[in-house]
Amino acid sequence: MTKNADLAALIRTIPDYPKPGILFRDVSTLLLDGQGFRQTIDRMAAMVSPDTRLIAGIEARGFIVAAGLSYALGLGKLMLRKPGKLPGEKIGIDYALEYGTDRIELHTGQVLPGQKVVLVDDLIATGGTALAGIELIRQAGGVVEQALFIVDLPELGGAEKLRQAGVEPTALIGFDGH
Repeated sequence: MTKNADLAALIRTIPDYPKPGILFRDVSTLLLDGQGFRQTIDRMAAMVSPDTRLIAGIEARGFIVAAGLSYALGLGKLMLRKPGKLPGEKIGIDYALEYGTDRIELHTGQVLPGQKVVLVDDLIATGGTALAGIELIRQAGGVVEQALFIVDLPELGGAEKLRQAGVEPTALIGFDGH
């Protein structure tokens, strides 16, 4: 399987969700296991480039991973939010989903020009949300060269899209299928 088979074993697979033929990889079961979650954060923290200044998490599950990494590394946490959640001045980006569009936003002034930011989320599939997050952080003046995920679904090509955008994606676990 993978070098993180112990963590992979904690992730539940739900067949035919959200539609027939899809194998949904549910990280909530990993999060329920205190030691498994601790190991997840410790292993991801060991991968973060030492010149990183912010950990950016994508709403909502990405917040969980980003908070753990921010705490473990003593770094700030940047929240990439869904529309209507930020009260102050903000910038945002719209991006395509399989069935429609979505948007993420961040407060202006939270990323300093040239500041190194690592993007994190629970899972990378097609890469659309991660690419939008990278573009948004770059638009704010940040430098994104690294993205970390608990799970990669390599058959969906998201990690390769990040590489093409100049970002090195790393996931603890890769699952065949989607």
